[in-house]
Amino acid sequence: MNKNPQRFTITAALPYTNGPIHIGHLAGVYVPADIYSRFLRMQGHDVAFVCGSDEHGVPITIKAKKEGVSPQDVVDKYDAIIKKSFEEFGVSFDNYSRTSGKTHHETASAFFKKMFEDGKFIEETTKQLYDAEAGQFLADRFVTGTCPKCGNEEAYGDQCESCGTSLNATDLINPKSTLTGAVPTLKETRHWFLPLDQYEDWLKEWILKGHKADWKSNVYGQVKSWIDDGLRPRAVTRDLDWGIPVPVEGGEGKVLYVWFDAPIGYISSTKEWAAREGKDWEPYWKDENTKLIHFIGKDNIVFHCIIFPVMLKAHGDYILPENVPANEFLNLEGKKLSTSKNWAVWLHEYLEDFPEQQDVLRYVLTANAPETKDNDFTWKDFQARNNNELVAIFGNFINRVVVLTNKYYNGIVPQPGEYSEVDRKTIEELKAYPSVIASSIEKYRFREAQGELMNLARLGNKYLADEEPWKLIKTDQERVKTIMYVALQIASALSIISEPFLPFTSEKLKRMLNQTEEASGATPEWDIIGTKEALIEAGHQIGKGELLFSKIDDQQIEHQLEKLKATKTANEMENQKAEPQKETASFEDFTKMDMRVGTIIEAKKMPKTKKLMVLKVDTGLDQRTIVSGIAEHFKAEDIIGKKVTVLVNLAPRKLRGVESEGMILMTENAEGKLVFVNPDEANVNNGTTIN
Repeated sequence: MNKNPQRFTITAALPYTNGPIHIGHLAGVYVPADIYSRFLRMQGHDVAFVCGSDEHGVPITIKAKKEGVSPQDVVDKYDAIIKKSFEEFGVSFDNYSRTSGKTHHETASAFFKKMFEDGKFIEETTKQLYDAEAGQFLADRFVTGTCPKCGNEEAYGDQCESCGTSLNATDLINPKSTLTGAVPTLKETRHWFLPLDQYEDWLKEWILKGHKADWKSNVYGQVKSWIDDGLRPRAVTRDLDWGIPVPVEGGEGKVLYVWFDAPIGYISSTKEWAAREGKDWEPYWKDENTKLIHFIGKDNIVFHCIIFPVMLKAHGDYILPENVPANEFLNLEGKKLSTSKNWAVWLHEYLEDFPEQQDVLRYVLTANAPETKDNDFTWKDFQARNNNELVAIFGNFINRVVVLTNKYYNGIVPQPGEYSEVDRKTIEELKAYPSVIASSIEKYRFREAQGELMNLARLGNKYLADEEPWKLIKTDQERVKTIMYVALQIASALSIISEPFLPFTSEKLKRMLNQTEEASGATPEWDIIGTKEALIEAGHQIGKGELLFSKIDDQQIEHQLEKLKATKTANEMENQKAEPQKETASFEDFTKMDMRVGTIIEAKKMPKTKKLMVLKVDTGLDQRTIVSGIAEHFKAEDIIGKKVTVLVNLAPRKLRGVESEGMILMTENAEGKLVFVNPDEANVNNGTTIN
């Protein structure tokens, strides 16, 4: 472990430009990365905090096809939204780049070429899924099917979003093309692969032994599971026309696979920053005295802890990440966030609905950070944390201090008298906070660190409540000067150590205290609290009071809940869209169907199946066995006695050895749950013909 690095390279996962930024991205990646980077700068460290838009890959081409525009149009649109949102939210990137840019194309091409020339890839002709109707090979996200691990029927060709298993498209059961709906065939194609299996022993040594003690358990556990399952070669090229062209002979019509080119985006972003600042980029990626940290969400753990490190190791010139403090997922009002279903709080919309309240969202997302397990964001909790914590604790303390200083001393910091025991203990506690908070941040426990920041505000409130300067001012004015002086020291300390967590609040508070000048001298700003005798000197003129935070009322929260309710309704309506009409049937075809009212008199689940149920149905003509795929939606005991509509003259068919003599008519409701197509009138007799 590098205990005294000369510099830090901090990366935040490249946001994918097929949609805007939402609170899940912020809580999982960008807020913790920003807290960490701001903290390091305040300690006087040399920091390169880089990010950029991830603009290649299949979802971009899918979005472009759906919207009838070019992939470049899609990435230009969302890159602009994302970049502006980050800037307004105060994420302090040193550089925000784009993977469609020239520097990135050159960097990724050169990276691939060196590995190719050094013989680090294996070249194989394999059979891959091909859509004959579309006339193209199907990249992973153009294929859906049943996950072989959990049975999810809507798994993608690269990952099952239900169980999180990483897949190859050819692993899917019953695959189908998302382009045409056709069943794909296997066709030969040649690609280059990164032989991950050759690095298994090294990964075991580097991660499973080397980082057992210092990597988060959720990260370590996922990596260990992957390695224990055995690693296999992974393709680094794809048959696509959107991406970085494969820069070697035989690469015509192929591009670098997006997972290969995207993490190289960190390097190209650093190059852009260094060129702009007149620095040498290489030490930030190639010097052992640099500490490299990746901030990501849990869906990116494998790429940043196994695949990208193997790429860096195989290339040979680069350092490896010292830590990858990935967070789990943030849910919204008890449901999984979904870009495609619009179930999200979008950052650009939040900034419009809550102007100048960036820090409220930063605070709530850090307080609810999914650091070790999935967590939930609710608008009621957002309101409560703002009103009961930021307003009532932090804001209340600052308001008291500034108002009383202006009232008693016209805003001039008073000269203190001799400290009491309470004063001394309070100042001692105050000076300890930076090291306590630093310890939590250095362990990537940002929720814990922010909690300590609020404890400092609580210390200030308790001190004033106990000492009651508003009462003493009538009897002991000298004592009040000391009390207000100590309280002002706490206020000044809050203006400093709140900066990583609440940068807009920090800036506002420094203006109120008239302490906006940059820290000077050899002491880093973070260390001033613990080393400087007075953070705000007697005789210093502070400004007038203004509210740091304002209450959020019920109407604002109701508006947000109504937006989510509208989204839920829209999703239900989307689910209710009718299936396309089938091919025309003649009247004679229709008259052949004999549909009768029946009653289920027996029901039992078919052994060793998930979906099938064996029913005995009284059709009025007879009692017959019908096998129906409804077992996941109904319990056998709940449907006995149920009136149903039965197609009685369907040719018998054997299912798992049981002969089924008919079909029960079913449909789906808005939630996708199966429901019976029933005769409404309860007194319709079994055997009645449905015309």
